[in-house]
Amino acid sequence: QVQLVESGGGLVQPGGSLRLSCAASGSIFRLYVMGWYRQAPGKQRELVAAISSGGSTNYADAVKGRFTISRDNAKNTVYLQMNSLKPEDTAVYYCKAERNSYVYWGQGTQVTVSS
Repeated sequence: QVQLVESGGGLVQPGGSLRLSCAASGSIFRLYVMGWYRQAPGKQRELVAAISSGGSTNYADAVKGRFTISRDNAKNTVYLQMNSLKPEDTAVYYCKAERNSYVYWGQGTQVTVSS
């Protein structure tokens, strides 16, 4: 069982930055593929970025060059650095942990980009 707790969301102006954190319980965090997803009102949940156990990353086209995913296995934490934020980045952001058939989600953190 893995529990995920996101933090770092909030209200930011267009062009601003936020860093999301996702703290995971469990001793084998390093073996999980970690991802950040988001869901805007009236839309489906979508992948934002993911990072493998080995550190390989992939990003949605909409965030390439603006967002960076990273992980600190010593702290059981995955991060999402979000720069040059746009109003269309407004959503609830969720952390996901996946390994084999096991999938765990956090409760989500709201990010609102507005002037």
